[in-house]
Amino acid sequence: MSADRPPSMDSLLSRPETAEPLSLYGREAVKEELRRAIAAGSTEPETLIGAARESLSRRFAPTVVRVVNGTGVLLHTNLGRSPLAEGARDAIARVAAGYSTVEYEPATGHRGKRQDHVRGAARALFGAEEALVVNNNASAVYLALTALARGRAVLVSRGELVAIGGSFKIPEILEASGAFLREVGTTNRTTADDYRRALSADTALLLTVHPSNYEIRGYAISPEPSEIAAVAREAGIPWVHDQGTGCVVSLDEFGVSGERTVTNCLADGADLVTFSGDKLFGGPQAGFAVGRASLLSKLAEHPVARVVRPDKLALAGIAATLTAWKTGRWRDFPLYRAAAAPIEALEARAERIRSSMAGSAFAIEIVPSFAVFGGGTSPEKKFASRALAVAREGLSADELTLRLRSGTPPVIARVEAGRALLDLRTILPEEDVVVERALKEV
Repeated sequence: MSADRPPSMDSLLSRPETAEPLSLYGREAVKEELRRAIAAGSTEPETLIGAARESLSRRFAPTVVRVVNGTGVLLHTNLGRSPLAEGARDAIARVAAGYSTVEYEPATGHRGKRQDHVRGAARALFGAEEALVVNNNASAVYLALTALARGRAVLVSRGELVAIGGSFKIPEILEASGAFLREVGTTNRTTADDYRRALSADTALLLTVHPSNYEIRGYAISPEPSEIAAVAREAGIPWVHDQGTGCVVSLDEFGVSGERTVTNCLADGADLVTFSGDKLFGGPQAGFAVGRASLLSKLAEHPVARVVRPDKLALAGIAATLTAWKTGRWRDFPLYRAAAAPIEALEARAERIRSSMAGSAFAIEIVPSFAVFGGGTSPEKKFASRALAVAREGLSADELTLRLRSGTPPVIARVEAGRALLDLRTILPEEDVVVERALKEV
């Protein structure tokens, strides 16, 4: 072999250094990366194999990985919203490991119904006549509109034509469902009489939407739930409420007031309530629709219900989460443990991390902070927390947070007033050692 010509593929594949990549990634993938390395101009076998190994490692590395959430946002949508409780994690792992009874009834040996794993427990928890679970709340809203209002008008206040995240927009969901949007009132003022004036023979339902990620203050008014219920009853149409958050208990003890629970919404007179499973409910990604049995039967029988049905893993996690709520174990959920952590406990953890970094190149302060539930649950409602303000000479806050994000696992901080902050409210206690290691690696 000439020094200026690369070795043959067979000789590269037969070298001892190639054995491990071959066992991990397979012959074809290794050959692809070796060809790329040769095309880059190298001729040395060690260099070629090293470049191929590095490329293969990047190419097949998982991209959905666990991170440390130091942002202070408990239900961070981009970070997967609510961490699952131990019971839900165990239930999912058991079902994932083999076959399951997702649609099978062992007692009869006949086909079962997947909704039966969760509907009874959901009815009991929320005090609803009936319940249906789908794959997310957008699907629940879409299914409700498609099954109940296709080809007809839906009344929505202009102040509730929300847009959430990158793609969920109420007007677009309405359009996709085949229903027609009829806007009511103004952005800041909508009354019960505004709804009455908008009624017509083709009105299918009245839709209200949790504001999710904004508040309208000042010269603003909206009807009380009892007034909305009265309008719907008078017109003989259902009131569908996109509650969104999946709030099960009052958040007052966490310093967040005014968040209506699902049960509150049903008691207010809503005929159908939809919400997410991975927000304040604390379960896996899912969407719930609960309320009147006559309406839920229309949703369950609609062809779209099969399109948006949950899989076996989601059902296992939801069932376990429903059981935890009904048996009073919700305070053990990672979400609520974090929300309830005393300031003194956060300060003690912050001090331990700071002490472990003594003598390092970092300047670390323990500073007051504010956390939020986030995830479109309680906009503008913050509660006290503590954070580590981390600085290192020669690195800007943006550069420092980039380095933290680039570690394994990524540690996600926030930048505030030119400082890199790591909020202890959203860092799980068992992750403190991960934060220490990440800082030392920086």
